[in-house]
Amino acid sequence: MKAADLISESIPSLKTSDTGAVALHLMNEFHVRHLAVVNENQFMGLISEEDILNAHGVEESIGSLSLALLRPFLHDHEHAFEVLKIASELRLTIVPVVDQDENYLGCVTRDSLLNYITAETDILEPGGIIVLEINLNDYTLSEVARIVESANSKILSAFTKTNADANKIELTLKINQTQLQAVIATLNRYNYTVKETYVEPEYFDNLKERYDALMNYLNI
Repeated sequence: MKAADLISESIPSLKTSDTGAVALHLMNEFHVRHLAVVNENQFMGLISEEDILNAHGVEESIGSLSLALLRPFLHDHEHAFEVLKIASELRLTIVPVVDQDENYLGCVTRDSLLNYITAETDILEPGGIIVLEINLNDYTLSEVARIVESANSKILSAFTKTNADANKIELTLKINQTQLQAVIATLNRYNYTVKETYVEPEYFDNLKERYDALMNYLNI
């Protein structure tokens, strides 16, 4: 999925003539801490709550404030994972999306990202979780998948976390089975270290509750 496919139609942008008070009101209304500043479709940068309050600019126009606006953005053709990366690295509540001429097309919100992650990773599908610790040089996902499938199971999704200092990789597998004993036994037979397991329905119910609570919070 591309960044353009995740654009939210509801989040407004700001003009340089808008006051800090207008910006803060819109941030509060739409539950974000950042808004894009746009003049004649050109993306000027992001402004945050902190920018306005630190500049004592509530009553001033945005254009009159002495601010060095951040200009993080993604092009419309870039993958959704890049949106997630920039949002996480810069702790943004919205990620601006522009075309090749840097005309502002809209922004991606945390809601859009969460919906994408849950839809694309099968994270809410029934199943179990197995976390493996593997030597970095020994890691081959196709080999792990073959072993899991030999135990009559399928990998629904996989996530990796690399610890370069320890030369290890942590591989989290979402399996389409709630009974994991056969898969665990097969992995152990191939000398894989099973670090953690989470079995349904307890894990699924807890995850679903947390997801629903988070979505309710974001939609307050």
